[in-house]
Amino acid sequence: MIGYLQGTIIEVRSTSCLLLTPGGVGYTVQASGPVLERLPEPGQDLSLYVHTVVREDALELYGFPSRAEQETFAQLIAVSKLGPKTALAILAVFDPRELSQVVQTEDAQTLTRVPGIGPKSAKRVIWELKDKLQAVSPDFQARATASPGGQSIFADALAGLVHLGYSESEVRHVLGSVLEEEPEMMAGEAIRAVLKRMAGAGEG
Repeated sequence: MIGYLQGTIIEVRSTSCLLLTPGGVGYTVQASGPVLERLPEPGQDLSLYVHTVVREDALELYGFPSRAEQETFAQLIAVSKLGPKTALAILAVFDPRELSQVVQTEDAQTLTRVPGIGPKSAKRVIWELKDKLQAVSPDFQARATASPGGQSIFADALAGLVHLGYSESEVRHVLGSVLEEEPEMMAGEAIRAVLKRMAGAGEG
């Protein structure tokens, strides 16, 4: 199974991107909207963790910027009646830490923020994921249970922004301001807030 791809972006589409590897093979990799929106321009290098889904009539690749998201996606599609598209929709709203917090606190109402997830589906997802998320890996669990607003949130968000192509010096101050204004933010929320703020600054 394909678990990781590195290459050059050929094209970014509405639900996927085309990635050309050094060996000359182009792979269509599906991803969530937020991931696709943050991809570099065509012609630039890209690395993605990949989950391979094999069907009778197709082989589909789903890409993620971090191993934690890849592992969480694998756990999500193992939930009964929950397919890859819905799993991507969940990860478009919650990063792995946020989803773990929602599951561990059994916050079904918050989970219904995801399009296509109703109250019954939310309860089923929480019921089936509660033990599985704890069993993903010690490193993942340590990240998932870190205290909100702590240095780990800053470090995780900073690492995520660097992974998206920003330099630490470019985003450190903006990230610090975002977390100072809203210290209860999770890493994923902080990243999105920084990206929005920097996009606004660029337009001015």
